[in-house]
Formats: sequence, C-alpha cells, structure tokens
Amino acid sequence: MELNFKNKTTKELADTLKILKIIATSLLIIILLLLSITIYGMLTKEDNGTFIALFVVGISCAGILPLQFASMKKVKNELKSRS
Repeated sequence: MELNFKNKTTKELADTLKILKIIATSLLIIILLLLSITIYGMLTKEDNGTFIALFVVGISCAGILPLQFASMKKVKNELKSRS
C-alpha cells in the first residue's frame, strides 16, 4: 500500500500521524506484555511449548514496528516540508 501524502491536506496528515502514533504505541505495549508473559512462563513452567510459540509470535509482530516508524517519519517530513 503506497500512501500518497502529497494529495492530502495538512489536517489529514496531522490526523494520520496521530493515528500512526497511537497504533505504534499500542502495538509496542502489547508486544512487550506478550514477551514478558512468555519469558516468565518459560522460566517458571515446565511445559514450554505454548510459551515458545507465543514468544515467536511476539518477535514476529515486532517486525511491524519499523514499518510504522518509517510511515511516521514520512508523514513528519511531508508536514515539515509544508511549513
């Protein structure tokens, strides 16, 4: 999905940036919570199969964060170029 920021108004870009920040923050919190629970489970429980699978899911979801930060940077650069 290619976002075309030049066709959006400044208000739409500011709203997009706000939404991207909310999504990135909530995703980061959820990933950290998932990873901390799975690490705790791996250290304290004897059956680690479920916790290892959830750990892999958490690490995989963390791959989305750089994309969110790159999108936020593009929106910020577009807003900066307009002001």
